[in-house]
Amino acid sequence: MKRIKVSGVELCVEAFGDLADPPVLLVGVTMLSWPDELCAALAGRYVVRYDLRDAGQSTFVDPDAPTYDLRDLVTDASELLVALDLGRTHVVGVGVGGFIAQLLALDHPDQVASLTLVSTRPVAPGPVDPDLPDHAAEMSRQLFGRPAPDWTDRDSVVDYMTGSVRVKSGSRGFDEQDVRAAAGSVFDRADRTAKAQRASHLGSMFAAIDCQPRWRERLGEITVPTLVVHGDEDPFFPHGNGVALAAEIPGATLLTLPGIGQGVPRVTWPDVVDALLRHTSDTPRGT
Repeated sequence: MKRIKVSGVELCVEAFGDLADPPVLLVGVTMLSWPDELCAALAGRYVVRYDLRDAGQSTFVDPDAPTYDLRDLVTDASELLVALDLGRTHVVGVGVGGFIAQLLALDHPDQVASLTLVSTRPVAPGPVDPDLPDHAAEMSRQLFGRPAPDWTDRDSVVDYMTGSVRVKSGSRGFDEQDVRAAAGSVFDRADRTAKAQRASHLGSMFAAIDCQPRWRERLGEITVPTLVVHGDEDPFFPHGNGVALAAEIPGATLLTLPGIGQGVPRVTWPDVVDALLRHTSDTPRGT
């Protein structure tokens, strides 16, 4: 694990595997969006994960009043690939990390060998397009209608995040032991302030940063092999968002995860790891 300076900030970065293997960049809110065991399961790939600005152990200023926008986060990812001398890289984004992944493929196509989009959508935070399903109403009520935790208290945060993940997991995706351990690990890595904890757990900076201009209308420009992975019971970014991504990106493949909500919980790993290894197998490193 190391800190790498890009765009005037430092990003905390960790790599798994052999540098000679095809590189894979995993994009979430923090590096722990991608569990250790999942990274290790991608054997035969050089896997890199990192913390976004204002999350984890990367440069932290103020996620409630950021001085950067979504395109700056995309530039961070691009400059990180250069700093690590990875050449063309397989890029995988989950949730809001999928926004960064889509724009990296659109704005820096020479750096992207393939694209994988997990539990994400083709529009930024805020009102969705009329043809796209929005957050499920019952999920929104349960998720946003309850009191916030004491973000400085570990037990309070772990309980709160466990409840949040439960309502987003679908009928088959919730593993309480995994979720509680992950929430505790995120807490332990971030600063003990309420802002730092909230941003690291929720990616709250995305509610404040400028995500314009739109990019959905540009999805047809993506030419790299694209895999869309989406749970059919995702209440946060419902499955129709993944269907739209797969339909609008030329040649994209949709992998639907039955009974799954947000993300790639442990029960999906056999299918998801197999799909990722196949999807990232065709491009030699550095070409």
